Amino acid sequence: MKKIALIGSTGSIGTQTLEIVRNHPEEYKVVALACGRNLELLEAEMREFHPSFVSVGDEEGAASLRASTRDLGIPVGFGMSGLCEAAAYPDADVTVTAIVGMVGIQPTLAAIEAGKTIALANKETLVTAGHLVTKAAKERGVKILPVDSEHSAIFQSLQGNTGNRIARILLTASGGPFRGRTREELKQVKLADALKHPNWSMGQKITIDSATMVNKGLEVIEATWLFDVEPERIEVLVQPQSIIHSAVEYEDGAVIAQLGTPDMKLPIQYALTWPARVYLPGDRLDFTKLSAIELAQPDRKTFLGLDFAYRAAKEGGILPTAMNAANEYAVAHFLREEISFLDIYDWIEYAMDTASGSKEPSLEEILAEEKAVEERLKARFR
Repeated sequence: MKKIALIGSTGSIGTQTLEIVRNHPEEYKVVALACGRNLELLEAEMREFHPSFVSVGDEEGAASLRASTRDLGIPVGFGMSGLCEAAAYPDADVTVTAIVGMVGIQPTLAAIEAGKTIALANKETLVTAGHLVTKAAKERGVKILPVDSEHSAIFQSLQGNTGNRIARILLTASGGPFRGRTREELKQVKLADALKHPNWSMGQKITIDSATMVNKGLEVIEATWLFDVEPERIEVLVQPQSIIHSAVEYEDGAVIAQLGTPDMKLPIQYALTWPARVYLPGDRLDFTKLSAIELAQPDRKTFLGLDFAYRAAKEGGILPTAMNAANEYAVAHFLREEISFLDIYDWIEYAMDTASGSKEPSLEEILAEEKAVEERLKARFR
């Protein structure tokens, strides 16, 4: 039986991970859970899965949860220390990092230090601290298995090809809800419009990132670390049906892709079962009903997130942190309907243009830049 520590258990990836556990109770046991503020759902998860430890965002929430679950006798931690304790829980075999944002860096490093296999759904960790995370994983002999649909597709396309040189990674994107719109048209879009993703059911933050295509840019940076390839060898293609999840082209010209319906449970489960595959309930791809699979170049002049990311990936250093931190801060304001959709790009560009730091920043420097970005943006835009 594989024992799982799950951080971000109440979010989209977290709840789908628990669906997989629910479908295979003989294969998986949840030993630790962590979330931010959704105490009601976390309590329900505690009562169903009976973990040995849980953690929440703050001390007040921890006190409330302890009171409501006193009958369970499960220890409750809080804050970063609790998050790291959950991620590195001694009984866990694999840690699923389903938390959103740079808050995932420290628990991921804690889990690696504890020797846990990492099922990585927290792209911001590699975007901002890829040099630290991959170095630590190599030193500890820890496997990092991708959970993002696109990176899982690349990973699956690499199976059986150890030693064969990658010519290109073809990273696919749906194009989001605003595919085909002009920059002028984007001036008028509202929050409700941006949250209507055509194919995927995701959390609010990643849905906005998909609409700006910042998410795809972050995935470019993530792929450079996961697969040890230069950003110049990663090509983004818009595939509106979300059937081709991504592909690898080898030096002989062969292209191997992973196809399927848009269902996040497949990459989540594969990260848990790799190298094996087990039955997964759900829809199956019916090629007889496909009239076409479209592929197109992204509109990088309208959706600026991709160019920001390629710049950050090429220059490295503190720049990916500046990009990511500015995006997190700007999207939070957009979700509160305090800024416009296009303001997100302006905030990111300003943060990147004003960033400075070492080429290989320490964890302390990365976290300091996250705070510095917020201060720069407050001074400039608020």
